[in-house]
Amino acid sequence: MPPATSVIIPTYNRAAMVVEAVASVLAQGVEDFELIVVDDGSTDDTEERLKGFHRVRYLRQQNAGVSAARNLGVALSRGSLIAFLDSDDLWLPSKLGSQLCYMAEHPEVFACQTEEIWWRNDRRVNPKKHHQKPSGDIFRQSLDRCMVSPSAVMLRRELFGRIGYFDEELLAAEDYDLWLRLAVDYSVPLLSEPLVIKRGGHVDQLSSRPGIDRYRIRALEKLLTNSKLSPEQYDWAWETLRRKCEIYGQGCLKRGKQQEGERYLQLPERYRQKAGISR
Repeated sequence: MPPATSVIIPTYNRAAMVVEAVASVLAQGVEDFELIVVDDGSTDDTEERLKGFHRVRYLRQQNAGVSAARNLGVALSRGSLIAFLDSDDLWLPSKLGSQLCYMAEHPEVFACQTEEIWWRNDRRVNPKKHHQKPSGDIFRQSLDRCMVSPSAVMLRRELFGRIGYFDEELLAAEDYDLWLRLAVDYSVPLLSEPLVIKRGGHVDQLSSRPGIDRYRIRALEKLLTNSKLSPEQYDWAWETLRRKCEIYGQGCLKRGKQQEGERYLQLPERYRQKAGISR
């Protein structure tokens, strides 16, 4: 009989951290889950360290990025519900059980997430106001920045057949891209209790990569080709694209990248003409 939930942890060269992440999953107050760790070609002792956990299903792939690792985990998992945990984050013991109860009580909901506790460089920090997670219809708030945390979300498996998987061509902002596609048609309720410890400040964080707005712009371009967008959603997405292209394009010009800067400054016009937006 398949488990109720498949927990998927992608990892790359984070042996010490992923062991702690795995331990936090195994400490959950529920038992009906499978735990899959997808090693994205680590060169450290990740595999050796995980051998001591009998409940861990360890998968290894050639280095292809976090999107490919998550997608492989989903493809080979068996649960009707999917939960992700980044290898640098931790779950509190009631995280999985709280979301399982919520999803059972709300069969109409396809995704939900919990609040988080933020740690940066081993110190607790308070998220700024613009990082506060919305609940329900999150589409407009998700355009400026990623408002769903992979470590805090739970999804019904069938959702991937409806909106697609993580985009393996995006080297960063792959979660921003997926959550935007999700939020076009689906609400994402927020469980107000903080049940995830989000650890930041280390050098290999994808969200700290320079030039990440390039990938957000690409995600917005993809979104603007989505025929499901309402006129209002299209207008919001286009305005966000215009602002991000202006900032990124001007930054390129300041760094002497004239051709790249001009290309980004002109890019929104292509989508404005398509939509007939008059500004």
